[in-house]
Amino acid sequence: MGAATSTAVDPFLSLRTLASYSCMSVRKLRQYLHDSVHPLPHYRLGGKIVVRRSEFDAWMAAYRRVGQADVEGIVNSVISDLRRA
Repeated sequence: MGAATSTAVDPFLSLRTLASYSCMSVRKLRQYLHDSVHPLPHYRLGGKIVVRRSEFDAWMAAYRRVGQADVEGIVNSVISDLRRA
């Protein structure tokens, strides 16, 4: 199979299907296609735009944010436990 072959495990998704999968609007996805810094990877087949699901997932992972730990809360909890001991 070639690199651009759709499979059941890693299908190509139309923008409408991708909008449903990602909970984003088609309009927002179209904006991301042309983002100058981090464009959404896609293929143009004739007049149709499709996105491989695995490439979308990897693209989204670049935007992942991890919350900061509540350091103050942890310190206060440890101090409180030490005072009780």
